[in-house]
Amino acid sequence: MKEVVTRFAPSPTGLMHLGNVRTALLNWAYARKMGGRFLLRFEDTDQDRSQLEFIEALKKDLHWLGLDWDGEPLFQSQHAHNHQEALDALAEKGLAYRCFCSEHQLNLDRKLATSRGLPPRYVGRCKALSAEASATRALSEAHVWRLAVHANEGLVQVIDALRGHVDFLCRDLDDPVVVRSDGSFTFLLPNAIDDAVDGITHALRGDDHLTNSAYQVWLLQKLDKHVPIYLHHGLLLGEDGAKLSKRTGSHSVQSLRQAGLIPAALVQAMARLGHANIPEELVSVADMLQHYNATAISTSSVRWMDGEMWRWHTRLLHQLSPDALSSLISPFTTLEGEALLSLSALLVGNLERAEYATQFARLWSVEAALEEDAAAVMVAAGDEFYQQALHAWNNLPDADWKGWSDAVKEATGAKGKNLFMPLRVALTGVLHGPEMSRVVGFLGKTGVQQRLENMLARIKA
Repeated sequence: MKEVVTRFAPSPTGLMHLGNVRTALLNWAYARKMGGRFLLRFEDTDQDRSQLEFIEALKKDLHWLGLDWDGEPLFQSQHAHNHQEALDALAEKGLAYRCFCSEHQLNLDRKLATSRGLPPRYVGRCKALSAEASATRALSEAHVWRLAVHANEGLVQVIDALRGHVDFLCRDLDDPVVVRSDGSFTFLLPNAIDDAVDGITHALRGDDHLTNSAYQVWLLQKLDKHVPIYLHHGLLLGEDGAKLSKRTGSHSVQSLRQAGLIPAALVQAMARLGHANIPEELVSVADMLQHYNATAISTSSVRWMDGEMWRWHTRLLHQLSPDALSSLISPFTTLEGEALLSLSALLVGNLERAEYATQFARLWSVEAALEEDAAAVMVAAGDEFYQQALHAWNNLPDADWKGWSDAVKEATGAKGKNLFMPLRVALTGVLHGPEMSRVVGFLGKTGVQQRLENMLARIKA
């Protein structure tokens, strides 16, 4: 079997979004599963919108996600001569032609076709122009280039590993524009030619490209070039059921990284969309690839859920080492060095998101504000409870949670939640969190005393 070569070919006109992630992940996983190559190609022919900052951002996002590519990144602009040669060859064969129709004329044609119950395809007005007449008019008239695909007979067959052979009758296809009036190429021709030049064997992409694939198969076959095997999967939809893209509210990968997301959480959530072969339990990327089967990806649309991604994030967060967690929560605390590492060891398994570490600010700042529910517990416990708690603590020879809680219980008569919640609030400022014995060990003798004194001051205030 020929070596499998896939690609991720974004336009560097914006930040990487979730739709890009799915395309990149599916193509990367297929290449890695098959022992092939995964290429990164920037489709940068839109010079007005393509920017170096987006190229660098896309590369950074791929590295962050662990989606490594083979070789140096490729650039569509470097293949400009191949695109022009392909257009010239098609024109020479009468398979591409100049179209001089104005936008006003095209709109009238579409309206007329619609009024007759016909699809709004191009009527072919300029297709019959001779090469000489076309060249003469081109000297003074604005024009585009179209492919001469529409015909009364013939068909185009797209080989799709997910859907089987998909047939398109030429009479149902249009004559698509491949060069705009400003001389720039549209997506169709450069994308197809680049796939042939780069040796792409398989292209995984959304089924919204299925008709595009028909046009690309047509032009590649007319030029006697290699045609990839396509895998057109179901579209990625947002939680509202609309197609997910950077124009319709999809998260950028950059924003998720800045929000503290663990990259593996995005990969875990995305890999399972429309792919029942991936186990529900947390697996390594290597194990995930063992279960990956590109031909089992659903052809139906799948819906993205932010909550699912963040649930994977929480599961992964709970498995981090204290050292790894400390780097994530560092921006949200004033602690450094060994103190930060100790805090991380205390909070492992108690955070859903790294920024939620701020809820435990009382662990490093006695003056941290109390949330409303914690303040209510403090008030309900009252001055006398905390006086007894402080007295019992000061009479302990060392920092011992069990001995202290037993002494407070005996002195106040409080038990259960009425005993433990006021003590937890005093030390941590929240109603949930690590085991109290570990909290006491973290704060030490002086730290616990300071927090009890602070509670008394707050009550009196």
